[in-house]
Amino acid sequence: MTDDIHTRNKQVIRPLRRALYDYEPEAVQAALDTAFHRDAAVHLAYPFEDLDGAAELFGRAYAPLAAAVPDLERRDTIVMAGPADDGSHWVGCCGFYTGTFVEPWLDIPPSGHQVAMRFHEFFRMVDGRVAEMQALWDIPEVMMQANAWPLSPSLGREWQVPGPALQDGIVAGPRDDARSEASRKLVSDMLAALTDYATGGVEAMRLPDFWHPRCGWYGPAGIGTCRGIAGFRNWHQIPFLNAMPDRMGSGGEGFLFGDGDFVGFTAWPIISATISGGGWMGIAPAGQKVTMRSLDFWRCENGLIRENWVLVDILDVYHQIGVDVFDRLREFNKARIPHAKNLIHFS
Repeated sequence: MTDDIHTRNKQVIRPLRRALYDYEPEAVQAALDTAFHRDAAVHLAYPFEDLDGAAELFGRAYAPLAAAVPDLERRDTIVMAGPADDGSHWVGCCGFYTGTFVEPWLDIPPSGHQVAMRFHEFFRMVDGRVAEMQALWDIPEVMMQANAWPLSPSLGREWQVPGPALQDGIVAGPRDDARSEASRKLVSDMLAALTDYATGGVEAMRLPDFWHPRCGWYGPAGIGTCRGIAGFRNWHQIPFLNAMPDRMGSGGEGFLFGDGDFVGFTAWPIISATISGGGWMGIAPAGQKVTMRSLDFWRCENGLIRENWVLVDILDVYHQIGVDVFDRLREFNKARIPHAKNLIHFS
């Protein structure tokens, strides 16, 4: 174990994390300008989509969020880094943005209370700066905390998703290459076994070979948290597979890398599928073809996966099948907006 490029890459992101912890607009802008290449590609969750570098990331995403949550604070629970199979270098961060929700954001009505929005943010590093960012913000989680979620309830539990059970998610350097590779291989083998479902069913996936019996699967808002292998199967896997039995890789690139006991994965997108069965997030099966962006973290313990943090761009899936969640949200909540011009008044 020696000083390594992956530890240095985490240090490049640290000033940005610190600036977002004590959010001040000028400090955040300066940290973004320092960390990002001028022509960096930025991919953010729907409805933000592709943004033009750090300047637009600040202007279209961070600044409006801070206007709605003026005491905005970033809290990281996982910070890890490593190489993907193609030789690219990545830093992965998991955590949540929090503060007091006092003004509307994306037409979500403010609650006046503290709010928390989970994030998974991945940074591809080139020559000591960010060349690409792929990130999901769990915007439906904000809608739920504002009692404004206008669609189907979750099968899993919705709550404040915890950080790693051992509180070891901020992985210190230098990077342990052997331990990191063992973790990466465990997750890679598990993902490969999942694809055996098509030919051998549930038994072929060999879930007990990879997952701890007390594992935690922390899904996105709209799906929720599942406990243990049975919880994972009942509240996520069975509805997902029943609805989309033809799901497969979308042809997009996926990047898997390890750092100690942690493994990160990012793809934009990674899954393509046809919604041909019911039971998943209340979506009626009508043969809709969709792709999915999935950004994940795993924590390995004694040769098994103990925890898995999963974000899927749920709003993008609804957008692809023609459901405008934000339009539905406005209709669902318009009576809560003081002086709204589109309220119906009866005389």
